[in-house]
Order: sequence, then structure tokens, then C-alpha cells
Amino acid sequence: MDERQRSALRFRVLGPVQAEAGGKPLRLGPLKQRLVLAVLLSQPNRPVSLDVLTETVWHGEPPRTARKNLHVYVSALRRVLTADAPGAPATGGRKGGGEEGDDAVGDMETGPVRLMHEHGGYLLRVERTELDALIFEDLTRQGREAAAAGELDAAAALLRQALDLWRGRAFADLHDVPLLRAQAERLEEHFLSGYEDWSEAELERGGASTVAATIGELVERHPLRERLQAARMKAFYLLGRQAEGLAGYDRYRQLLARELGLTPSPALEAQYHALLAGGPGRPSAGPARTVLPADAADFTGRSRQVSELTETLGPGGRVALLVGPTGIGKTALAVRIAHLLRGRFPDGRILVAPRTAGGAPRSWQATLAELARLVRLSDQPGDDPARTLVRWHAWLAGRKVLLILDDVPDETVARVLLPVEGESATLLTSRAQLAGLAPVRRVELPPYTMSEALELLGRIIGRRRLHGDLDAAREIVTAGGMLPLAVRASGLKLAVLRHLPLREYASRLADEEAVLDELAAGDIAVRPRLAHGWRDLSPSGRAALLRLGRLAPGRPFTLARAAVALGRDEAAALRELEALIGAGAVTSPAGEVTVDHAVYALPRLIHLYAREGTAYRLDQGRTTA
Repeated sequence: MDERQRSALRFRVLGPVQAEAGGKPLRLGPLKQRLVLAVLLSQPNRPVSLDVLTETVWHGEPPRTARKNLHVYVSALRRVLTADAPGAPATGGRKGGGEEGDDAVGDMETGPVRLMHEHGGYLLRVERTELDALIFEDLTRQGREAAAAGELDAAAALLRQALDLWRGRAFADLHDVPLLRAQAERLEEHFLSGYEDWSEAELERGGASTVAATIGELVERHPLRERLQAARMKAFYLLGRQAEGLAGYDRYRQLLARELGLTPSPALEAQYHALLAGGPGRPSAGPARTVLPADAADFTGRSRQVSELTETLGPGGRVALLVGPTGIGKTALAVRIAHLLRGRFPDGRILVAPRTAGGAPRSWQATLAELARLVRLSDQPGDDPARTLVRWHAWLAGRKVLLILDDVPDETVARVLLPVEGESATLLTSRAQLAGLAPVRRVELPPYTMSEALELLGRIIGRRRLHGDLDAAREIVTAGGMLPLAVRASGLKLAVLRHLPLREYASRLADEEAVLDELAAGDIAVRPRLAHGWRDLSPSGRAALLRLGRLAPGRPFTLARAAVALGRDEAAALRELEALIGAGAVTSPAGEVTVDHAVYALPRLIHLYAREGTAYRLDQGRTTA
């Protein structure tokens, strides 16, 4: 063990709050000081405001000296973490201070800093390998990815490692604090999902006895969780305890009816009848159908969204919607998810686009006819759509299929084609929010971070060339609005034009009137995709976008500023903005804010497209994009 390992800090919140250095526990001080640390650990690597800390530590009744006392607790914690963890990552500069009063309470020790003052609060720097909650998150993600790839032994081992990190309830010794109790409930939900994933992988690999030995207590504590009930039923059956499995189903059915007025899902009912018939299997599904593009070898980033989608899209009829503006990488991510989940959907993974090759919306009948041909439900082009729809839903009901509807224009086509019952799942992608579609798990895709954009560009043009002029590379990806499509178009053009210096290409992209023409390489081009999005807008939406396009690119704007640009009062302007947000042409800030304080933005390339006036010529039919 090297010096860094011996001195490494470890934080634990999956149970009583603890910290240790080199395997030895640290003395965290009095209760209020431990509360400060616990709150910071509940939001690692993010600033926690002084107001939140004060509210938490003093339960809404702070003394006059609360702010000074917080400084005392923070300084004491800094000394504990710094003195006992010489391997902690340095931040450089003066330690975390910047707020008058920190140094006056003993904050003058030297060495690397983890706990610093930032943005009107405090932030605790924690590596992902140092906090058990972050380790749990990473292990469960890796386990799910292994399960999706059909690697059941690896999946079960990774998920078991994650579960073994738990030593009781999260923040167990501070559970009476509302903020920490809420965090504990969130972590408990992740634990239950991880346990369910582990139990299903363990059952598939023959570990019924291991599941049966541990699942009973969880079922008693969470009797309404159907995946737990299903796993226990299957474990009992595989162990020859069929009567216990059937009795558990009956208790669950009665509980659902009594507490919620509901019945078990079709999937659990099918499992129950399969047990009655003498086997825990599923209906015969016939040959699998896989209709997917190849996974991108240079797929980059999106780890959070991959984790969220692989967790959401388990068998059981779940629906997820990937939302984002043109060029944000929705299709690439959907294809990546479909390939990752090949082990979870053995009866097929099918991608179809409810649009023509030119981007025009197709009717649900036309999209259904394509699906029917793909799964061989019909060979007759003139078949009645209503009958084909009944056969489609019946085909899905008995199978585990992942259906991907890519670039959905509106709710109708999705609503008609979604599975009605059974264990198939659906992943939709759309520029629009599809607000009328429910229930659905919405996952919004943001632009790339700088590191993600540079990573993709380097994979395409080569890392040596990238690092030969890193400043120019940053300007290139920034000019494309950090959109994956724009980064890819730039990279492919540079890969072909090996003689073109990055600096010269960055200079071309600095000309706002030339950007859309430059972001093209063969059939990978930004402008046609923007034209598709433009055609989806209503005439009033196009007019509003043109007016907003006159604003300065790259600068967020307020409702008042939008009202001036649109020539409307604020109420009418707000309706226009909300319609454009729903269509994916305008973005709004994250988090809950009032209308008066909200800011809005046009994605950079949409903004440039609107500014150049192409849209006017499109409406008049004088040109095409």
C-alpha cells in the first residue's frame, strides 16, 4: 500500500455518518459540526448555501451567532480533514476563504483544501472513490450495463458489491433532520432499485437460494414494490416452494386492492399463471427482431443519461422520452441504449422513424405498416390499420421488446403505437416536449460539456492534432454550440482536409454568416436538420423565432426583452415562448423560478439559422435548406 492509499480519506453516509483516514476513524466533533459535514456530504462537490446550513443545523431557530458558529464548525472540519488526509487533492491558492471571518476562527493551517467557501456557501470536494454513496452509484451503473449486455455473473457481482456498502439506513444517526431524511429516502429508493436488479440477475444465473435468503425482509418493508414480489415468487418456485410463492402473490393482490384499489400488472399476473401451470418462464416469443443502426464506435459522454435510461427501461411497460434540440445527439444515444439493453429485451429491439427521409411527419398508419412488415405481422399493404393495430399490440403483449420511435413529431403516433400491456418498453426521441403524453420519463439532453466536445473531436481527428492547437479546438466546438452533430461535422471535415490547420478552420467558424455552411461533411450536415425543425413550427412560431433571432446570439434573455423583440405584451410573449419551448426551439433555465426572474435562450445554431433569413425564403418557396 503506497502513501496515498494509507492516507486516503473515506466518507460514509450509507449508515451512520463516518469519516476515516488510512483506515482509522476521524473525530468529527459535536453534533452540530457533524451535521454540517453530513449536509455537505449529501451534496458532494456542490456548494451548499449558508441559509440551508443554518436551517439544518438549528432547525429554523438559529441564534444570533449562527453565522460565526458555522465558520467555527467549518474551520474545525477543515483542520480534521487536512491534518489527517495529506493525500487530499489541492485546490491551489488560499483555502476556501474569501469570506470575512473565516480566518479569525483558526482557518490558517497550511496544506491542501477540501472544504472551501464558494458562491455564498460551502463546498466539500470529494472524489468518487472516497464517498460510499458515489461508489454505490458507480457500481450499480456498471452492474446494470453488464446485465444489459447479458453478462449476468459480472452484473450480480457488481450489484452485490454496491449493496454491501450499506450499513443500515442512510444518515442513520441524523435521520431526524428533514433535509437529511429526504436525502436518505432518495438513497433508499436507489438501494431498492439496485437490489431488484441484483435479484433478477442472481435468479437468472441460478442463485435462487441467495435471493430467497435476503428478500423477505425487504418485501415486508416495501410490500407494494412489484419487482420484489415477482423476484420472491420466482425464487420460491425455483426452490420447490411453489405454494409459498403463490401465497405471496395472493397477499400482494389483496393488499393492492385494499390499499390502492388496483390489480397486479399483466406481467405479474402472467408470471402467476405460469407458476400455476408449472413453470416460471415467459410465453414463447419466436425469433428476435433486431432493426437497429450500428452503435457509434466513437460515442462520447452522456454517462448520466445512459445510467438514467438503463435504469428506467426495464421490462414492465415503461416509457422514456429523450428531448432536445436539433443536433443534440438523441438518435445516437437511443441507439447506444438499445445496444446496451440487448440482454434485457431478448425478443427484439426495433427502431423506426415516424417521418419520411425528408423529415416530413408520417401518419401512425404508415408507421404501423412498417412495424407490421418488420415483425411479419402482415404481408398485405392494404390491410385494415385497425386490425393491424390489434395484432401489433397482441404481438407486443407476449414479448420483451424495446421499441424505439425516433424523431417523433407529435403525441398521436406515440400514443397509438405504445405497448398496452406486457413487458415491452418504449424509448421515444423528439425535439418537442410531447406534453400531452403521460406517463413518461422525460430525459432532457444538454449540449456537450467542453471536455466531452473535445473528446469527440479528438477521437475523429486524432489526439495529437487536437492537442497541437487546443485553443483553436475549443473555438471550433464552441462555434457549433457544443452540439454533438456540429462537433462530428467539424471533425469529419477536418479528418478529410488534413492540410487544413485547426486555427484556420476556427477562423472560418468565427464568421457567423458562414458557420452553417462550414458545419457539413458529406451527408453529415447541420443545415438540413435545422430546416426539418423549422418546418415543424407553426406559422406563428416561425414568425416569433425570426423576431427572437434578431437578439444577440449567445446571450440569454428575459421575458421583458423577449416581449420587446416580439412586439407583444408580456402575457402574449410568454405564450409564444412556451410554445417554442414545447417545440424545442427555445430553452428555459433549469430549476424552479418565477416568470419574472426566468431567462431564456435560443440554441446557438437555431439562432444563427433564424438570423440569416433563410426561413423567409423557405416560406416563399424560393429556395430549400
